[in-house]
Amino acid sequence: MRMTSKAVYYILALSIVLAACKGMTKTQKGAIIGTTGGAAVGAVIGRASGNTALGTIIGAAVGGTAGVLIGKKMDKQAEEIKKDVPNAKVERVGEGIEIEFESKVLFDYDQAGLKSEAKTSLNEFVSILKKYPDTNIEIQGHTDNKGSDAYNDGLSQRRANSVMMYLIDRGIPNSRMNPRAMGENHPKYSNDTEEGRAQNRRVEFLITANEKMKSDAKKEAGSGQ
Repeated sequence: MRMTSKAVYYILALSIVLAACKGMTKTQKGAIIGTTGGAAVGAVIGRASGNTALGTIIGAAVGGTAGVLIGKKMDKQAEEIKKDVPNAKVERVGEGIEIEFESKVLFDYDQAGLKSEAKTSLNEFVSILKKYPDTNIEIQGHTDNKGSDAYNDGLSQRRANSVMMYLIDRGIPNSRMNPRAMGENHPKYSNDTEEGRAQNRRVEFLITANEKMKSDAKKEAGSGQ
């Protein structure tokens, strides 16, 4: 893949900054990421690494003192999700949260209808989402590499839509959510084994600050951004 000199610059700058900040928390690192380019850095890193979660979250970053304040709110929310939603893998990334549900929790093989176990987990998740209304939620559907690209794109979209509709039925506003079909293009695990393929059949949630949270954080920080 060809990248512009500006893209290379952003990647090198970000890697140098993060390498120098190993002792920092993820919240502090998120503040630095925000100040080094926000959406531009997020787009570059997402494309270069193949990690769309990282790109989306960095792209939504505010940075500076306001970013630190947002990060603290995300720290609290992430800890609640870890505690109350045992079937979720939770990771704090910059100013956002990445939550992963494996397909075996949510769906049967090659299906988009939610399993009963999935509904229990999502109900637990909904309770926390309602406590933190000032966030945006991207729902990413993923598949393994079996089947055609077109089929996997459609399946991943149906799964993301299925999750979104369930959340809407439980009171989460449609305006907060964005369902995305990722197909087989962003595997986290090896597609060379059945276990790895099963893990790649997943749905991820990316939680970022909405405009209200960003505005409130900027006012609190007195940054004038």
